[in-house]
Amino acid sequence: MKNILQKKIIIILYIFLPYTLFSESVYKLDLKTELMIGTVTASLFTANFFINSDPRDIKSKDNINFFDKQFIYPYNKTADKISTIGAATVLVLPVFSVFENKKDLKFLGTYGVMYAEAFLLTMATKDFFKQIVSRNRPYVYEGHIPAGKEDEYYHSFPSGHTSYAFLGATFLAATFSKEYHDSKWKLPLVISSYSIAATVGTLRIASGSHFATDVLAGAFIGSFYGWFIPYLHFKPGSSESEIVVIPAGNSLRFSVLF
Repeated sequence: MKNILQKKIIIILYIFLPYTLFSESVYKLDLKTELMIGTVTASLFTANFFINSDPRDIKSKDNINFFDKQFIYPYNKTADKISTIGAATVLVLPVFSVFENKKDLKFLGTYGVMYAEAFLLTMATKDFFKQIVSRNRPYVYEGHIPAGKEDEYYHSFPSGHTSYAFLGATFLAATFSKEYHDSKWKLPLVISSYSIAATVGTLRIASGSHFATDVLAGAFIGSFYGWFIPYLHFKPGSSESEIVVIPAGNSLRFSVLF
């Protein structure tokens, strides 16, 4: 009975252990790094509470720079909604950096902390510039402020949707490329995520919600934090390793592959 039970345990371990003991992530958390990031984030959010942006007077289009003046459109509700869906879609794509490794979810917490930090920094930075710049949205110059937009028509710079879209795309590109540099999914995922992010930015302009420079600034903010936070947590010289469990009679043999 004991031998039968032992063999059953070995079989179960043989089936499941390769799916739980696999590859240490190339990213790690560090107390000093997390405290530094947390302090900066909290400072930005705190600053936003003390900055009061006031509605700007609606002036002539002549006051708009030449570049932005070429891309002014009236409000388009459909484009606005689609861009929101697109931004939300790209924001969840970084889960592929965890679930591509179907054999290990043990570093989900590390990714969760990094992504939360990047997201909160993007949000705080975006809100900070919206408050201090207080720029009217393009649809204002078309003589129409949509219902429900009365409190945000002067928060055009930078584009929040675009910030979030490029945050998701860049975070995915940065982490996936480091974790799975030989994966066949790397290029399709990177191209797809950036394509959706670029589409979001384009729709923000087409919906009359943002100027081109708003979108470019948003793309920079999101891309910066999407790259910088993983960069701070990258563990140089680490590589993927796999713990393989091999049945050997009534025992198990563990092999570590690099």
